[in-house]
Amino acid sequence: MNIVEAKVIVTCPDRNFVTLKLTTDDGLTGVGDATLNGRELAVASYLKDHVCPLLIGRDASRIEDTWQYLHKGAYWRRGPVTMTAVAAVDTALWDIKGKAAGMPVYQLIGGRSRDAVTVYGHANGATVPEALEQVGSLLDQGYRAVRVQAGVPGLEKVYGVPTDRAPYEPAVAGDRPEEATWSTAKYLNFVPGLFAAVRERFGHDFHLLHDAHHRLTPIEAARLGKAVEPYGLFWLEDPISEELQEGFRLIRRHTTTPIAVGEVYNSIWDCHQLITEQLIDYIRMDVVHGGGITHLRRVFDLADLYHVRTGSHGATDLSPVCLAAALHVDVAVPNFGIQEYMPHTDTTNAVFPHSYRFADGLLYPSEEPGLGVDIDEEAAAEYPYRQAYLPVNRLEDGSLHDW
Repeated sequence: MNIVEAKVIVTCPDRNFVTLKLTTDDGLTGVGDATLNGRELAVASYLKDHVCPLLIGRDASRIEDTWQYLHKGAYWRRGPVTMTAVAAVDTALWDIKGKAAGMPVYQLIGGRSRDAVTVYGHANGATVPEALEQVGSLLDQGYRAVRVQAGVPGLEKVYGVPTDRAPYEPAVAGDRPEEATWSTAKYLNFVPGLFAAVRERFGHDFHLLHDAHHRLTPIEAARLGKAVEPYGLFWLEDPISEELQEGFRLIRRHTTTPIAVGEVYNSIWDCHQLITEQLIDYIRMDVVHGGGITHLRRVFDLADLYHVRTGSHGATDLSPVCLAAALHVDVAVPNFGIQEYMPHTDTTNAVFPHSYRFADGLLYPSEEPGLGVDIDEEAAAEYPYRQAYLPVNRLEDGSLHDW
């Protein structure tokens, strides 16, 4: 079962995606998501110029050996570009192995630990009333968990909060990133009231989540975590910039609000300290940026030893290929916590036909052999790449701040 073709497909059905498609000499194909939001072409080049030539003739069944070959053999290990490329290969090989075995991938990594995957939806509003309206809509659709974000009074734009009630899109098309002004003081004074309004209107019978987008210092995050304790957050996501991991110790000393981090991580060594010192409660690494199914399982197994649960990133900057793979992992691991879910557009779904399904706040992985997702290459060709960037934040004095 040797690889005879490795193809990189770049397409933009409403947003950019990079997909690796492998074909074996017996006609089996496998797909892997290789999308790195705002830096998509860097991964596409890494794959086409440096990885795909190495895959031709390799045994597609040797997943672990291929992972080690690409990781250790490059010398320049880790990093988002490298690990996203490795993840695409790894995911595609698991897809092929599932098809060869005639089984869904979750059966190959231990079988089911649960029947379905609890997901959280996004309630975003330019104002508190708009955010409450979105919360009510998601609860009516059966969601059991909702992430709530709202515009901050006095700030023209807030990342992740559309101003026109349009679906939230992380990246904006253009030849340069958009810039916005940020004020931590205004945010900290406003956001506890948002959660108070949500709980007053809808009660406590669902999980409430919030993302701080790395914008706070440790002491500011501790203040926020303590202030929102009465509202019972399921988690406070990315409260601080994650490079200085000692900062999480200060947060832990001051609040019992659960902390979730890790969507920007790509290696087990990025989160090793946070997990082993029990400084976080949920690890947010995903299949694409976390080195594929093979490596993500290692991260989640380590987390399980320290009572840390999973909460994988799942925004629309990851294609249905990633979501399909994530669900196979989610349904299998013992320490699953929750899965982020943002439905893709109809255009994206047409390019990436899949058989996972959503019902009553739960996602169910495909039961087809492999991942249960594919890419329609003819449809993909209709949507050429377009430049897009995540926004940039500046403080009110004009200095650069975390996004």
